[in-house]
Amino acid sequence: MEEPNQNRHDQLVLFINVSSHTPHTLLTLLPCSSNSMLGLTGTKLGCSEGGCGACTVMMSKFDPHSNRIIHQAINACLAPLCSLHHCAITTVEGIGSVGSKLHPVQEDSADSVQPLFDPEEFLPLDPTQDIIFPPELMTLSKEPVVSLRFRGERVLWVQPSSLTELLELKAAYPEARLVVGNTEVGIEMKFKNQLYPVILSPTNVQELRNIQFTENGMECGAAVTLTELGEVLREEVEKLPNYRTEIFQAVLEQLRWFAGRQIRNVAAVGGNIMTASPISDLNPVFMAAGCELTLVSKEGKRVVKMDEKFFTGYRKTILRSEEILLSIEIPYTKKGQYFSAFKQSPRREDDIATVTCGMNVVFGEGSNTVHDIKLSYGGMAPVTLLATDTCRQLIGRQWGEDLMEDACSLLAEEMSLSPSAPGGMVAYRRTLTISLFFKFFLTVQRKLAQENLSEGVRSDYESATELFHQDPPTGAQIYQAVPPGQSADDVVGRPMMHLSALKQATGEAVYCDDIPHYENELYLALVTSTKAHAHIISIETAEAMAVPGVVAFISAKDIPGSNKTGPVVSDETVFADNKVTCVGHIIGAVVADTQAHAQRAAKAVKISYEELQPVIVSIQDAITHQSFYQPVRVIENGDLIKGFQASDHIIEGEIHIGGQEHFYLETNCALAVPRGEDGEMELLVSTQAATKTQTAAAKALGVPASHVVCRVKRMGGGFGGKESRSTILSTAVAVAANKVKRPVRCMLDRDEDMLVSGGRHPFFGRYKVGFQKSGKVVALDVTYYCNAGNSLDLSLSILERALFHMDNCYSIPHIRGTGYMCKTNLPSNTAFRGFGGPQGMMVAESWISEVAQSCGLPAEQVRKMNLYQQGGITPFNQSLEQFTIDRCWDECITISDFSQRRARVELYNKQHRWTKRGLSIIPTKFGISFTATFLNQAGALVHIYTDGSVLITHGGTEMGQGLHTKMIQIASRTLEIPTSKIHISETSTNTVPNTSPTAASASSDLNGMAIYNACQTLLQRLKPYKTSKPKGNWEDWVTAAYFDRVNLSANGFYRTPDLGYSFETNSGRPFNYFTYGVAASEVEIDCLTGSHKNLHTSIVMDVGKSLNPALDIGQVEGAFMQGVGLFTLEELRYSPQGYLYTRGPGMYKIPAFGDIPTQLKVSLLRDAPNERAIFSSKAVGEPPLFLAASIFYAIKDAISAARAESGLSGPFRLDSPATPERIRNACQDKFTKLVPGTYTPWDMRV
Repeated sequence: MEEPNQNRHDQLVLFINVSSHTPHTLLTLLPCSSNSMLGLTGTKLGCSEGGCGACTVMMSKFDPHSNRIIHQAINACLAPLCSLHHCAITTVEGIGSVGSKLHPVQEDSADSVQPLFDPEEFLPLDPTQDIIFPPELMTLSKEPVVSLRFRGERVLWVQPSSLTELLELKAAYPEARLVVGNTEVGIEMKFKNQLYPVILSPTNVQELRNIQFTENGMECGAAVTLTELGEVLREEVEKLPNYRTEIFQAVLEQLRWFAGRQIRNVAAVGGNIMTASPISDLNPVFMAAGCELTLVSKEGKRVVKMDEKFFTGYRKTILRSEEILLSIEIPYTKKGQYFSAFKQSPRREDDIATVTCGMNVVFGEGSNTVHDIKLSYGGMAPVTLLATDTCRQLIGRQWGEDLMEDACSLLAEEMSLSPSAPGGMVAYRRTLTISLFFKFFLTVQRKLAQENLSEGVRSDYESATELFHQDPPTGAQIYQAVPPGQSADDVVGRPMMHLSALKQATGEAVYCDDIPHYENELYLALVTSTKAHAHIISIETAEAMAVPGVVAFISAKDIPGSNKTGPVVSDETVFADNKVTCVGHIIGAVVADTQAHAQRAAKAVKISYEELQPVIVSIQDAITHQSFYQPVRVIENGDLIKGFQASDHIIEGEIHIGGQEHFYLETNCALAVPRGEDGEMELLVSTQAATKTQTAAAKALGVPASHVVCRVKRMGGGFGGKESRSTILSTAVAVAANKVKRPVRCMLDRDEDMLVSGGRHPFFGRYKVGFQKSGKVVALDVTYYCNAGNSLDLSLSILERALFHMDNCYSIPHIRGTGYMCKTNLPSNTAFRGFGGPQGMMVAESWISEVAQSCGLPAEQVRKMNLYQQGGITPFNQSLEQFTIDRCWDECITISDFSQRRARVELYNKQHRWTKRGLSIIPTKFGISFTATFLNQAGALVHIYTDGSVLITHGGTEMGQGLHTKMIQIASRTLEIPTSKIHISETSTNTVPNTSPTAASASSDLNGMAIYNACQTLLQRLKPYKTSKPKGNWEDWVTAAYFDRVNLSANGFYRTPDLGYSFETNSGRPFNYFTYGVAASEVEIDCLTGSHKNLHTSIVMDVGKSLNPALDIGQVEGAFMQGVGLFTLEELRYSPQGYLYTRGPGMYKIPAFGDIPTQLKVSLLRDAPNERAIFSSKAVGEPPLFLAASIFYAIKDAISAARAESGLSGPFRLDSPATPERIRNACQDKFTKLVPGTYTPWDMRV
């Protein structure tokens, strides 16, 4: 056999969009299918771990065994190029384009973004759009299988053609890894800095691909993919009697929730076993089933049982280094045998397990006496466990209540966890082992009853035995049509499609990293701190500089201007100088010829530290150490002493609201291009704040701002995360470009972005509230603490907005709010949709729900009686004009069928013990304006060209919210010309200077008025020509004006009038107006696991006279779902040393499709014009987010019903987010009592 260390290198051939390519690299597919190599812009880097779907492509290959072409979705970020030899890849560009013809899939995607359009407008599939499998590839695919070797810079990939060759290779290279889908090794190499010099790909070894049936069960080759396994098992389940396929059904149930389809299409059964993950979804099933594994090496074959001895330690098995797993036999079940599998995870879809298990019981013939039982758990140790002691003591006993009680006690004792076990959630995980067994007990009892071998399951316990299923979602979107007689050309108020929707659906929309590469461009990778608080002793760069392609290391010494930076106060550095104050603090950067070389070199930089104390991570740490930024803010109105004296009852409470990662699909990205003279620099950046980007770079470069131009085409999401924190990257890139005098680019990987950029501020609220017996609130004293992080950033404005929203929609005669900003050793937290408002209102909803519980009154009754009325005065002395919350409330009660829904919820809860439903209705009042008064200004520049076309530039940036679309609608109405004549190219600081960030929901108001102002100026200039030629057209008037030497370019400007507030005197108007909304939601919780389903939400939103109902309803739905993530799902987890564990979609979960309420109604309030904004509209970006609190308080309502079953009543604390862990722990019952709850934290709440 030819030795792999010889220099042979086969030619790799694959087709991308029908074109043949022979890449000379062992990278993953992503660089080839994106802008990096071929200039394709539809395939995006979203996470590098197969968790977001942004890089999905279609892989097509000819399968000689089935004699057919197979098409599968795969993740380009994980798929090794070598694995795609003789495959065809189709990216989104390969099926259609705006310039040629859109594929129906693309039209559907654009339509799903804008759901108010008639689907009949879209054309059916044209036969010419069918995917063509390249004939050349068909010929190549039919050639005999041969051994292949592909050699990279540091890795040799070998694809043997036979089992004999594979075993020879494994004997020669025992440390070589076998890779089928690369879904585990790819993660290890990317994120754990592992290097495997030899990789063996067994996909052409037929023995590892076989599936065959024996008299005992199904024998499945180790390289069979999970998708293939599922298809075969499904066929068997349909053919065979139910009692034979209990294990098959359990495997299918686990596969139902196993990762995403793209992963299942390539991940192998054997890889799942051999990875030996302690939280594997399938290994507990295989272990409980007693599956047999066939192991093979050059020396021979052996068969082992997958039992408690198979896993020998964390990620270790009994296999010898030269052995491979050949196959697994999954057995049939027999009569009297029952099997179940369960998986509990933070999110139902595509999530890693918290606890997973397989449970197998065999009864004596015709009896309910346990003959054998196996309970296997994942997530309870460094290995998959069998509860051997518990099982041993259950054998020979009858399946009944006594067995169940004893089993639960035994499991509580046997399934213990170290107090600081990795993964945390110790009490919850231990409770789950018991709760999931109880589900199994009931499921088996129900089946035994069908055989007349046991009593049946109580009717109110039945729901605990049901497998999760979700009804197909339905939605309704209600908005006011434009008035009769409005011109067809006047598009304001019409549901106009986002102008980039089709380009986004085809991949043709250009984002920052899609900009074509410059000929001599370099790539930058950040070097960041691994310590939360330390002095830098030394920085060793020799090893990094030795990496091929490395050009320079950049640090504070390379800054020609000032190293001090910050959006408001210059309390930050571009590069850390002598001291770091958080994990992720940027110390320097490496510049190299490729991203791979730059990132490899950055990891090779060695930094020595002297650690400092204290390390302040949490709000509680900051309170203990009195670590606060100044000033402390207070808003007070009325007389607190008098208010509390007049109260019938006083309660005190607290709530913690967790932070949130922005998780914009496009991570921070910047490209800096030195212009070669006078220190000029052009910055192309994904930012909400072009001017801040310009001024921060100019300051670091030591040049006037006029020498730096910042351009923004569009962003792939911002949500506030690119308002100030984008400058930490763009400034570093600018400094690097200045040093090397070449263009420099950097797009952060998801884990880097999450580490360095900060997120929503965690808040802690303490309150004391006085109220009457009726539920009327009289007095409130509330204190807010926000975790600001290691710099001030925008925290003061965020804290102020929280205080401005401490009342939410409730009139409180006597009130005081105090706010503290905690200085901690975390990356600086920053703006995030809502900007402190949601946290302020969340505390308000906590105390009002506790008031209702204390009074024994329905929460909706107490909320309504405390609502403001028209003309009410806020704690900051602003009068509520054009107040519509009462109208929103009444309409929401009606469209949600609230009264009848409440009755149905109460009936359901009487009939079900282990699932409960809850219902809540929540209002919101959101102030519109920047609270920093000077930011409430905007500029615009409008050019009319001689052909009649119009180019607009304004100060706002497009991040998917449709701002440019609305601006074109405004210009179209003002100039009275069709939108087709108007274009917006980009935002740039050399056309509109001194722009405010696109933030505070105010961009349509501000920039729309600026554009209106500029257009009015131009109309005045054109008026004489329109008057002299009234029957002429637009082009005639423009031409006439041009030949008359009239200026056809105009600046527009707008400043919001009558704004300004003083904290010292508690006077003035901080807000121009308020946006109002109300949402009612119904949920169902599983009391045993803490999971929940969002069953129904009705939203009524006052957005004035909507400029564009399609965009506005999209904003309402999007903001609401982001709020669902904030309040029920997304949890940032830090170590006590300030290290962020949740650095990608693997551990950090944003809402998935299954989290959308099954019924979702959105209604825009009719006849509610707003006289304070452009064309009577209202801001919509941020206000709806808080309405997701209706889901949180519906969950709390359901928990109350569960607690009542255990005799618990009255207020209880539930922190946000309401994760399965918090829900389960709050539903106290006989199982939670078996598990004590005091542990040393693995992670901490910050």
